[in-house]
Amino acid sequence: MGTCVLPTGNRGPGRTPLDWTTRLKIAAGAARGLAFIHSSCRSLGLTHGNIKSTNILLDKAGNALVSDFGLSIFTPPTTSVPRSNGYRAPEALDPRKITQKADVYSFGVLLLELLTGKCPSLGENVGHGTGYGGVMDLPRWVQSVVREEWTAEVFDLELLRYKDIEEDMVGLLQIAMACTAAATDQRPKMSQAVKMIEEIRGVEVSPSHEASDCVSDSPSMSEDACGVTSQ
Repeated sequence: MGTCVLPTGNRGPGRTPLDWTTRLKIAAGAARGLAFIHSSCRSLGLTHGNIKSTNILLDKAGNALVSDFGLSIFTPPTTSVPRSNGYRAPEALDPRKITQKADVYSFGVLLLELLTGKCPSLGENVGHGTGYGGVMDLPRWVQSVVREEWTAEVFDLELLRYKDIEEDMVGLLQIAMACTAAATDQRPKMSQAVKMIEEIRGVEVSPSHEASDCVSDSPSMSEDACGVTSQ
């Protein structure tokens, strides 16, 4: 078990903002964990349903773990509704349309949070791309900034202190924008997102890579026992 230390929750006296390498490592770990969930028990099409920054934990080594997952194995897809409005995909307002692509959207918002240092929640950000229930609509805000060709304005000022990472930041931004596309068929699968993020990190992705260690306290999810037992 670990603690949540994303940039939006790591500000204040005595706290050091996360550097670029750490943020990229968090993005990769979260992507692997979610991809593992999606690829387990393919016949069920498992979803997480509540991807948000506070559900991404870091262990002592700085590895990202996806938490708050397990009950969805025993919950019908039609009743698994995302509980965090700022991360919710547009189509997820209808519980019958909750799919893995809705998780991909939420993950994209998480990436935008890592890149911008802004949190899709009530508070100082309200009024800048306000969306569901007064929370900040990060995808809409980022799209508006990029559309005006002010891409540099998107990034967290803390990241601008680092040299030679502009190309990588833009690359991760492009992945985030693809994940938060309004049309579900334009969003990548999580396995594709993993590959794209690891390419930025310069890490080769093995098709047989085991990502279960990126899911916090995950139940056993073998193809035979899926949805039947939890060890």
